[in-house]
This record gives sequence, C-alpha cells and structure tokens, in this order.
Amino acid sequence: MSKGKRYIDEGELNYKKVVAVIIAFIVIVMFIIMMKNVINKNNNKANGSNISDYYALYTNNAWGVIDSNGNEIIEPMYQEMVVVVNNSKDVFLCTYDVNEETGEYKTKVVNKNNKEIFTGYDKVEALENYDTDGNVWYEKNILRVEKDGKYGIIDLDGKEIINPQYDNIETLKGMENSIIVEKDELKGLINSSGVNIIDTNYKKITNYGEDYKKGYITVDTDKKYGLVSYSGTEILDNNYEKIEKIYGEDYFVITEKGKQKLIDSNEKVVLSKGYDSIKQICSSGIIFVKNNKYGLMDFKGKIKIKAKYDDLKEINTDIFSAKQNKKYGVIDLKGKTKVKFKFEDVYYNSNAEIYVAEDKNYKATIMNSEFNTKLIGILSELNTDKGYIKLKTDDGYKYYNLKFEEKDTVDFYSSNTMFLSKKDGKYGFVNKEGNVIVDYEYDDATEQNKYGYAAVKKDGKWGALNQEGKVIIEPKYNLDSNLLIDFIGKWHLGQDINMNYYCDK
Repeated sequence: MSKGKRYIDEGELNYKKVVAVIIAFIVIVMFIIMMKNVINKNNNKANGSNISDYYALYTNNAWGVIDSNGNEIIEPMYQEMVVVVNNSKDVFLCTYDVNEETGEYKTKVVNKNNKEIFTGYDKVEALENYDTDGNVWYEKNILRVEKDGKYGIIDLDGKEIINPQYDNIETLKGMENSIIVEKDELKGLINSSGVNIIDTNYKKITNYGEDYKKGYITVDTDKKYGLVSYSGTEILDNNYEKIEKIYGEDYFVITEKGKQKLIDSNEKVVLSKGYDSIKQICSSGIIFVKNNKYGLMDFKGKIKIKAKYDDLKEINTDIFSAKQNKKYGVIDLKGKTKVKFKFEDVYYNSNAEIYVAEDKNYKATIMNSEFNTKLIGILSELNTDKGYIKLKTDDGYKYYNLKFEEKDTVDFYSSNTMFLSKKDGKYGFVNKEGNVIVDYEYDDATEQNKYGYAAVKKDGKWGALNQEGKVIIEPKYNLDSNLLIDFIGKWHLGQDINMNYYCDK
C-alpha cells in the first residue's frame, strides 16, 4: 500500500513540508496582527486615544502641558510658557526664577513624568525662529545647550551633536535647517544635523532665497559680499558691494557703486542699464522698475512688457500677476490680459496647478490652468497632500478634488467618525452613512480635528464635541478675535496661534 506523499522511506516525516506549513501559519498570524494594528491605529486617530502629542497649556495665570486627549501632563505652575519644540516628543522646556530687572533666569527640561532630563548643562533652550510675518516656530529636533559660557547642540534624546564650543548659536531667521554659529566675533553656519556648511570666517550670513536650498549670502571682514550653496560650495567670491536677495538659477543681481547689475554664473555682466532697479529674475528675463513703474525685459535688454504697471511678478512660467488702478489681474508675456484687473490679490499654486484671485471680501475665484473659472467662494483650505479644496459658501462648507469635482468629506477624511453637515441654516453632524448623530442646532462648526474633537458655535459662543458627538464643553467662549478655532478636550486654541498653546479663557 502506498505510504502517500506525506512520508518518505520508513515512516519519516517530510520536514521541508512541515516547516513550510509552520511558516505559512506564522505568516497568516502576522498578517492578522498587522491588520489589527492598522485598524486600531485608524480608530485611535479618529477618537484621539493613545496619541501622545503634547501642547502648552495656559490656565489660572500659569503654564503647563496637556496631551492630545486634554489631560494635564505638566501641572500649570510656571511663569513663562512651557516650550514644546516637537509635539510628538515628551521633552518640555521650562523657564523659572525669572528676574525681570536683570534678565536672568533658569531653565530645566522635564519629560511627561515631570522628571528632569538633560541635567549636565547650565541651560537648555529651544532654538526659536520666525518668518517675515512674525510667526514663531522652533527647530523640532535639536536644542541649544550652554555650559561654562559656551554653546553647543543636543538632539531630543539628549545626544550631543555639537559640544559646547561656540560663543553663540542661533537660527538664521526665516530659514529651516540653518543654524548660525559664532566664534571670536565671526560667524559660520551648520545644518540641523550639525554638519558644517560655512566656516566661522564671516561678519554676517543671510539667506539668499526663500529656503535654505537656494544658498546663503556671506559678508566678510572687508564688508564684501559673496554667495555659498547649501552644500557649502562657493558660488560667488566675496568681491561685491552687495548681492541682492533676488534668486535666479543662472543669474545674480549684484550692486557696484550703488548700481544694480545682472551677472551670469561666470560673473560676466549681462545687464547694467535701462532700469532703476531689478525686482525679479524670471524665465524670460528680469522684472524691472523704471520711473516707479514695473515692466519686463529679456536678458539682452529688449523690452517684453512695457513699464506701466504698479506691480508685476511672475507667478507661473511667462504668466504674471500685475497691478493697475489699485487692482490685480493676470497677463501673459505678450501683455494680453488673462484675468481682469478687479482683485485684491492673485496667485498660482503650482502643486494644485490652479490660479486663485481674491476680492476685498476674501471671496476667491478659483481657475484652472486655462484661466477658466471653476469655483467661487471663501477658500477655507487648499490641501494638496490630500488633494482637496475646501470652500465656504452660503450653503456651508463644500469639498472638491483638484479636478474641481464636488466630493463628500468622507472621501478625504475616511478615519473620521462624524462629518459636518448643514440644513436649514444650521450645522450638525452625520456619520459615514449620512445618518444624523448631532442635531442641526449650531450656528457654525468645524470638522473633527485629528484628535477627534469638533468645535461648535451657538448664540455667539464656542464649545466642543468629542468623537461620538457628545458635548465636552458647552458653548461659552467668545472667540471672535481668534483666527483659528480648535479644541482639545475642554481647552481651546489660544488667540495668538503663533504660540500654539491651549487655554480656558
């Protein structure tokens, strides 16, 4: 009688097949665990549980820290704001014993258990930065440390990236990944990983373009300007009276004897006359000013757009935002009007490939790449990562994909447990199936935030609901002065959104 395929020779098991069966079983178990984790992760994202994000808290004239469920993690006890440089890390910078007269103060860093960490330094501080609008932010993954009068850098795990050796360390204002270091009254530059980009040989270092990848302008001890790439390569020697912050890949605007000139990458003068000043390097030439009017000339000095506008800037290749009679419109390289001059501002979003023109009431006219009007309303959000446009209209908030097709909120926020809806002039919430879970009783409301909370407004006051639609705090806050309405538990986002803190007043 046949022994069958399970056996070989005298009753011995086929171990290869047994092992294969065991491996297959393990794979199935691992897949089930993985899917369970994914489901739990999505559920947690929707209901706000088990998410360990942190924010500064202000209550009863003192500062502390809350987590993303609204729980007090650090009891409010500090005179100065507790700095949370990275919301996902329980590293909290506390300032205390502040002497207003002398400016002296002490610092310490604590974790979520209120245990002091990074104790080997005299001071540990955040590297503060801000943009041209005054919005404050911090380097998210590093801290400045001081010991014996010298400064260095550590990461958020306490690992020393730069040992205390510099006379000062500060951010290059407005630029990410750009840290100015100073030694013997000379400046250099490192990135956020501690990699040296520019040696400490200069009196001044500033940005060249809108981000660090455009490079840096350096000023030497003889007050001569040069240009260095973000990798540390010297682009222009320090030979110039001034280098203007006008970015162009192959061209540069320099100043000699008080006169702006356009030079190429070989430092050869390309343009030196026909204008009073240069404002922008474009794909087809330069935008210039002559007698207080803006125009465009090519790189040989030929006028392409006459200097007759009150403002002019290239917003897309050979497409320009222009201003006449105090209103903005859009023209092409031939000066042909593509968008009428009737708006307060016009801009182009290259990621979404759309033009947005706003009137004095902030109502936006949204156009495709052919300048055809597709949507009109108050632009509440343009999210190119998730691919949607959120508009506020008389009928409430509406969502569209980047093809201008109207979509349901669930198409973009599938992990949410409830969705904003409007009926008879009032707001409520429905579930994914469209069933009402919060009655239409509110004058205004927001979608759920990433922690599951939604803000609701009634009789001029704001309150909050949880992920189940239950009232966390009744509407009682007048937030008319707040630019952004958001809640975590019973706490609402502070009026100064630059500080990114929550409070109850």
